[in-house]
Amino acid sequence: MPLPDAGPERHRIAIIGAGPGGICTAIRLLESGEDDFIVLEQADGVGGTWHHNRYPGAECDVMSHLYSYSFELDPQWSRRYARQPEIRAYLEHCVEKYGVTSHVSLGTRVIRAWWDEAASTWHINTADDRHLEVGVLVSALGMFNEPAWPDITGLDTFTGAVVHSARWPDDVDLIGRRVAVVGSAASAVQLIPEVAKLAGQLTVFQRTATWVLPKDDRPYTDEDRARFRAEPSAMPELRAKLEESVNTMMTFSDPEALERATAAGLENIAVVDDPDVRDKLTPRLPWGSRRPIVSNDYYPTFNRDNVELVTEPITDITRHGIRSNDGRDHDVDIIIFATGFATTRYLATIEVTGRNGVTLDEAWAEDPVAYLGVVTTGFPNLFMLYGPNTNNGSILRMLEHQVDFVVRFVQFMDEHGLAWVDVRHVAMDHFNRKLQADLECVGVWQPQHAGYYRGHSGRIVTQWPHSMSEYDQSLQALSITAFEYAVRP
Repeated sequence: MPLPDAGPERHRIAIIGAGPGGICTAIRLLESGEDDFIVLEQADGVGGTWHHNRYPGAECDVMSHLYSYSFELDPQWSRRYARQPEIRAYLEHCVEKYGVTSHVSLGTRVIRAWWDEAASTWHINTADDRHLEVGVLVSALGMFNEPAWPDITGLDTFTGAVVHSARWPDDVDLIGRRVAVVGSAASAVQLIPEVAKLAGQLTVFQRTATWVLPKDDRPYTDEDRARFRAEPSAMPELRAKLEESVNTMMTFSDPEALERATAAGLENIAVVDDPDVRDKLTPRLPWGSRRPIVSNDYYPTFNRDNVELVTEPITDITRHGIRSNDGRDHDVDIIIFATGFATTRYLATIEVTGRNGVTLDEAWAEDPVAYLGVVTTGFPNLFMLYGPNTNNGSILRMLEHQVDFVVRFVQFMDEHGLAWVDVRHVAMDHFNRKLQADLECVGVWQPQHAGYYRGHSGRIVTQWPHSMSEYDQSLQALSITAFEYAVRP
């Protein structure tokens, strides 16, 4: 006799993703007294990008004491810039310490979410046939969710191994092999020096030269860590200093700072012995037009005998390797695509349907758009973390500001008995007109330099043009008049 249908799972709040944003949301909800929530994570472990990004050399390009939660400062960081295993362990520690573990459902991939107007409820379907109903939906997918694969003719004919840096397999063997790396941005800069140490031959295919500045990556000593533990003010003071420095630099508004960064980049490139290779590695775009990258190991790698730089465009992939525009065939055993993520899709990587049956793909047909990066018109009770136009500085700091806003808003809804809230279209439009005007004032992000941060329409859809503290002030100043809402019956 079949068991009766138990109906959908019901929770007050569902969080999609157990990366830094989802973990922070769960912690803050518990601290606010809210425990009726679930965290849906498609991977077999927590950490988000830091769970998946296991490629050799994976590390953070923000200093450790700023790339961490302000409420969980860690005196044990091993060095100024932490590597992936240490960051992942830190996030796992936070999940355990703050009692989040029991709220996390691992191996749960959300495939669809839709808004039920009559019930003021979000319905969620997962790949393993679970059906959930929740009052509030929080997307903690962010920008670095869906790997970006280049569209290159012949990829399906290659007889060797194909790897993407964002989904690094544990069993890939690089020792003595002929390896190609396609890409020259952040992940490529980190993995190329490590791959070169293992590969018999490494061929790097670069489309656009990237500025790579030196970094102060000294290890912390036992004395440093002892001081962090013994002096209560030591870590907060260091963090405040780092945040002030990042706030100043990441607005790209100080000409002298831009000149200093460019000079540091040129000095970094100067270690390359071959003048032709050095010239090919020298960017033609201004520093800041693309994501700032730091490394002390990248440029010296091109002095190795087993490393070749190819700047001719790739025409196609053959059974045995990669063919470049000059007609050369580069035979390789392994192709590594260090081509990043589909950074302009955000939550649209999932089928999300809002009011009047409008999907997020339809609402964002031109480009992703949101109000302060957290809410978007037509999708009530939906909050996004690391949403459109919130990328700058330390994303963990930006995420904390967003999470604090979400928790405050949920509490406001409860205090006033609101069934749903939805940002008014006029408020979102007004915010984005002002935002785009401010973005157009950032010289290094303009079209004549690069379209790196821009969507299909040409609008910048990833970046926040001001400091992290100004972003928090904007969230703090948010008024309920920007929203329409309904009281619960």
